[in-house]
Amino acid sequence: MTVEVHVAGGLPSVNMVGLPDAAVREAKDRVRSAIQNSGFEFPASRVTVNLAPADLPKDGTAFDLPIALGVLAASGQLANDVLKEVELLGELALNGELRAVRGALPIAMSLPAAERALLLPRENASEAALVDGLTVLPAAHLADVVAALNSGKPMAPQLSTTPPPEPKSPLDMADVKGQAQAKRALLVAAAGGHNVLMEGPPGSGKSMLAKRLPGILPRLSNAEALEVAAVHSLAGLALQLDQFYQRPFRSVNASASAVALLGGARQQLGEISLGHLGVVFLDECVEFARSSLEALRDPLENGYIDISRAATKQRYPAQFQLVLAMNPCPCGDPDNCRDTPDQINRYRGKLSAPILDRVDVRISVPRLPHDELSASGREQASSRALQAQVEAARDRQQRRQGKANAWLTAAELERHIHASGEALQLLAAAMERLNLTARGYHRLLKVARSVADLDGQDEVLATHMAEAIAYRGGA
Repeated sequence: MTVEVHVAGGLPSVNMVGLPDAAVREAKDRVRSAIQNSGFEFPASRVTVNLAPADLPKDGTAFDLPIALGVLAASGQLANDVLKEVELLGELALNGELRAVRGALPIAMSLPAAERALLLPRENASEAALVDGLTVLPAAHLADVVAALNSGKPMAPQLSTTPPPEPKSPLDMADVKGQAQAKRALLVAAAGGHNVLMEGPPGSGKSMLAKRLPGILPRLSNAEALEVAAVHSLAGLALQLDQFYQRPFRSVNASASAVALLGGARQQLGEISLGHLGVVFLDECVEFARSSLEALRDPLENGYIDISRAATKQRYPAQFQLVLAMNPCPCGDPDNCRDTPDQINRYRGKLSAPILDRVDVRISVPRLPHDELSASGREQASSRALQAQVEAARDRQQRRQGKANAWLTAAELERHIHASGEALQLLAAAMERLNLTARGYHRLLKVARSVADLDGQDEVLATHMAEAIAYRGGA
């Protein structure tokens, strides 16, 4: 974006062109007050502000600082040539102070090739400093910015931000008592990046298990962590350095609207984008609006979400691992169920076949007996130990195919499956017995490949295929 300012004779006015939204149009009032309260003069002339390219809609408050400096440069209160050396963004308070804006990190990530410093509010400096090779100049007030630019003395740059290498989480899988089968299923799902459906009565531990899934997923790489942080910056979420390498976890309530889940135009990111490269957990998934659940089909296949409106079309990243949880029946108590078979069928039928077809691992989470629940001590399998197994499996996948098993195409899967004859025979029988679709067939193969990777095997054996079939519903 380029901000152009022209000051000409005529009645005092400020005209802003270039498809600004309401927040950008209101900048003229903030800029006028900020300039006057910072000890400068706002020109009593006809001021025209052009936001280029003119055919692209503009939104947000990041244009305040460039507009203010453009007005000062056009009116002779700021040297014009110094603005060629910096990129600018920031919201202005009426007294001239600079306030944080959304999207500072993705803007910073696009600048190193331009070889220009980035001047922005102090509150945004730490996230922008995550980008290697970029000179970040934090500022607190419009007067300080003008003084530094007019004097030619460089502002003190922000030091590079270095996140701690090991994310710390208080949630450990060792805190979950019992549920060995569910833990094994989550381990397989984490190893290949597969979607999960957990079914069980209230209080059996479904939410507890889901919240601990990110702790056994591989740690984000530097590039992945920057990508996740950029998405969160665009959404206006504060940077949490202690969780920089931790995969995000988004727990969505059934009352969430479709826009809240999927996102909207004008940088309104949904929960599936905020969970990019992490986990999106839908508790009581059958209570969600059917239209919202059905809209998850394309993101689950493609790894992104397209938001189309009359005037705009935007694409947001949404490569997430979906975890669904539901009760076995409407009343939630299978041992003393008060529901009729018809009520149960209607309840379970709220999850359509196309959505279920995209869920690779389906597990039952039963209510724990008293002896397991009252047992003292912690389980041996901690999240760190499980994460080491998952990372080893993912390393095998990266060396073999360059991506997690869940994101393999049909052609890539055919090249990398390496299944034994017995495993393929078992798959053929399961396909007929479970009435699998083509998608279900390929997803079952991917889960079997993940089980083999966990075992450190190059070949998918019959035992690996049998476990994958059990997760698909063949137990």
